[in-house]
Amino acid sequence: MAKKIIKEPSRTLMEYRLLPGYTTHETSIDNISLETCLAWSPEGEWKMKLNIPIVSAAMQSVSGVEMGIELARLGGLAFIFCSQTVENEAAMIRDIKSYKAGFVDPFYVNPDMLIGEVFEISKSKGFNTFPVVDVNHRLLGILTKNDYSGTHHASLKVSERMIPRKDLVVGVNILDIKEANAILRESHQSVLPIVNEENQLKFLVFRKDIRNHMNYPQELLDEQKRLLTGAAINTYDYEERVPALVEAGVDIVAVDSSDGFSFYQKNTLAWISKNYPSLPVIGGNIITKEGFRFLVDCGARAVKVGMGGGSICITQEQKGTGRGLATAIIEVVAERDRYYKETGRYIPVVADGGIVDSKDITIAIALGADYVMMGRYFARMEESPTEKIQIGSRIMKPYWGEGSARAREWKSSRYYQMKFAEGVEGFVQYAGKLRDNLPETLAKIKASMSSCGVKNIPEFHQKAELEVVSALSIREGKVHDIYMPEELAEYKSEKY
Repeated sequence: MAKKIIKEPSRTLMEYRLLPGYTTHETSIDNISLETCLAWSPEGEWKMKLNIPIVSAAMQSVSGVEMGIELARLGGLAFIFCSQTVENEAAMIRDIKSYKAGFVDPFYVNPDMLIGEVFEISKSKGFNTFPVVDVNHRLLGILTKNDYSGTHHASLKVSERMIPRKDLVVGVNILDIKEANAILRESHQSVLPIVNEENQLKFLVFRKDIRNHMNYPQELLDEQKRLLTGAAINTYDYEERVPALVEAGVDIVAVDSSDGFSFYQKNTLAWISKNYPSLPVIGGNIITKEGFRFLVDCGARAVKVGMGGGSICITQEQKGTGRGLATAIIEVVAERDRYYKETGRYIPVVADGGIVDSKDITIAIALGADYVMMGRYFARMEESPTEKIQIGSRIMKPYWGEGSARAREWKSSRYYQMKFAEGVEGFVQYAGKLRDNLPETLAKIKASMSSCGVKNIPEFHQKAELEVVSALSIREGKVHDIYMPEELAEYKSEKY
């Protein structure tokens, strides 16, 4: 007979509903903070934090450089996938860390080029402002769209039409966008060249980019004003992968495993703790209190909870292992709270898999999760690494799991040792740009918290009241007993 048989069924997030509390002025939507702890840190639990409780999953079809940049600018974090070579993953981390909002790595021209050549470059590149430098990369001037005509000045040299260096306002060794903005504000220029002490060109800062930067008040930055980024690692080439990622500037790593309760993960966490003690590591995935204790005792500073609940995951179907995410969160959070009382270390819990919409995010956090990790949600966005595909009348994007045959084609898939797939391939409907979708999701989370009378996530953990709902209650909470316009599209409307 089995060692243990639990007869109470495990619960999913969709089976819970929040009970409202008293909304006060303090808990109105505009006053709610979505800041949350990203990972425990010896310097204090809030040293490593997120501005929004959402991160993107470490998947080939989800988290690339564009997603890493845009999500960090919006207050979250992307985890770059490890099912690729060490060199490629490190390069992606480097690209995200080297991105400076508002600071453009310039495409420059030399003073002896003909305007006609520059005009052709302008047409192919899509921009028309060019800094002019000498062979030592020293700034000589700048050529803007107002300084030349592609037809009338085609035979002239750049040096004959450029604004010379002596007539330019420049910034010297500036890396703060606010300082650059202050200089531009007092000048009549649309662009500010940034040089070093030797007058060598480093960046360009455009007025329009500064205005754009101001639209990202939630940007998640490190102490050097660089975007935060995360990366996935596996449990067998970590001795090679982790040093490369650290050298590239990674802020946090997550062990990518469908089952984190193993000696593989123990060895990985022990090695990182010994060789890179300041690098925060998220362990996982687990679904029991024993799994949580195991990972934190091994050195994990946050723990991913969830097994088999993802939209493209078939672990439960293939292996029979798994648990409803709500039940897993409840059990692990209770153990997390016991651990905190014992040690004073607050270990964030990450709900991973089966998060479909804003309601699920809210329920997961109310149950005690500190943030959620999502794949499908982000796979639909413009910034995900896949190409858009027209299928019938719909625009779709491919989506596949790291346990799918497609991901496993690369030798270092986390499931490399398996003889069967734990994920599938499919399509998700294209949703547009992340910044056009995420604010609505966050607004819904804030609205739920406001209705519950809480002003931040720690308070939500303490005061949330939830109850299990029946299948009929779930149906009742949806649109029912009417015909939607799209259902009647084939019929012509007539008055009687």
